Amino acid sequence: MPVVGRISEVWRYAVKSMGGERLQRCEVGPCGVVGDRGWALRDEKAGEIRGAKKLPGLLRCAARYLSEPEVGAIPPAEITLPGGARLHSDDPAAATRLSDLLGRAVTLWPRQPETATDHYRRAAPDNPDFMAELRAIFGRTADEPLPDLSVFPPEIMEYTSPLGTYFDAFPVHLLTTASLAKLQRDNTSARFDVRRFRPNFLIDTAADVAGLIETTWSGKTLHIGTAKVKVEMPCVRCVMTTLPQGDLPADASVLRTIVRDAAQNLGAYGTVVIAGTIAVGDVVELE
Repeated sequence: MPVVGRISEVWRYAVKSMGGERLQRCEVGPCGVVGDRGWALRDEKAGEIRGAKKLPGLLRCAARYLSEPEVGAIPPAEITLPGGARLHSDDPAAATRLSDLLGRAVTLWPRQPETATDHYRRAAPDNPDFMAELRAIFGRTADEPLPDLSVFPPEIMEYTSPLGTYFDAFPVHLLTTASLAKLQRDNTSARFDVRRFRPNFLIDTAADVAGLIETTWSGKTLHIGTAKVKVEMPCVRCVMTTLPQGDLPADASVLRTIVRDAAQNLGAYGTVVIAGTIAVGDVVELE
């Protein structure tokens, strides 16, 4: 099997849309990295689970687990607010603190079972003009194309995520250094920092690999560590890539470049077909 690179970074996001934690190794299973997106916020005014597409202030926060999560068991997460104050996700005061930060009444929820359909159900759009709503979510200008929504799992048209999870579409997100380097060359004034794109795995690609290589992997399987990951589809990018976080400024040109030079996509979504362990330094082989 050809080697396409090695794992250079492993990321887990304890709370949906908050900054993640870098790991040296992780276990992966049907829900991707164990514990990934274990918590999420519900916008009580809107009546649905929401992330930074609608609550951009979440990107100013970071979250990590104080104890390792297990399959089917999500422990509390420690959340660091802008300015450095810390709170625990199971603290009764956490919702109030986050509501004050975001300017919206929110509650904080661990992942619920897939039978909790009302918990995951989408609310009515904020904007009655649905096309305008989509342009705001995906960060598209009037002259840019909207993504083809038919490529996404059908259930996320009715629910905010695949039932039983807080993922946007699929449980694994892969990104390569080749793609980041290509777009950085296309737009030298921007910072194509991995944090803007929130992958689980950053693959440091082999020297002879260049360009948007992961867009060619759809339908193929990657062998990584003791796990196998099927690449499902390219990752359609949205307004979140333009938002400020940490030392990264707001930069709409990041998304303009992705739409113009990468057919709206950066990185790839995947599913785990064989559970196992993935660690920094693991070879990535294309089946």
